[in-house]
Amino acid sequence: MPSVFVQGRPVASYPPLAPEARRGTVRRITEVGEEVLHRPCRDVTEFGPDLAALIDDMFRTMYIADGAGLAANQIGVDLRLFVYDCPDDNGVRYVGHLVNPVLDPPAPAGRRLLEEGEGCLSVPGATMDVPRPDRAVVRGYDREGQPLVIEGTGYFARCLEHETDHVNGQVYLDRLSRRDRKEALRQTAARREAVYARRAEKARTLAG
Repeated sequence: MPSVFVQGRPVASYPPLAPEARRGTVRRITEVGEEVLHRPCRDVTEFGPDLAALIDDMFRTMYIADGAGLAANQIGVDLRLFVYDCPDDNGVRYVGHLVNPVLDPPAPAGRRLLEEGEGCLSVPGATMDVPRPDRAVVRGYDREGQPLVIEGTGYFARCLEHETDHVNGQVYLDRLSRRDRKEALRQTAARREAVYARRAEKARTLAG
């Protein structure tokens, strides 16, 4: 099986950072509590250079923060769009973006929930166990408006589900008990400074 899939298609080789990141500019990452993260995003209706530039910025911002995925509202842009660079449980790497994503409902037959650690760039420093289906199918479009279907299992499925939640106005804290939400926010308060120091150092490294 190929070791890298870009926009759902296998490729023979791929650089450590998606080429988009070299063109992009780092944006500020929004944090839980900011309104843009807690309401459904608007559909993308215009496909062109502005959308392409936004995707470039999102890739660069995601890499600076050591993320596996990033939704547009995580940089304050109210649009249904996310980017990803994420492995599955077998180490296969998946890279791409998805515009106007819609997650297929999981089939009741064969549905399996995995409760594993999950973090979020908008909840810096916190990691909590979140139950999610172990397979995901997300439908949407690429930056040129061409239809896409992206499928994932294991950790990559979790990424697709997490990012689709974002464009629907949900953060992973919404899936936790009140006690676990408080614990995640406590972790963020304790670790935010260290997280932002690492991001600043990564930004300097990539700029060089």
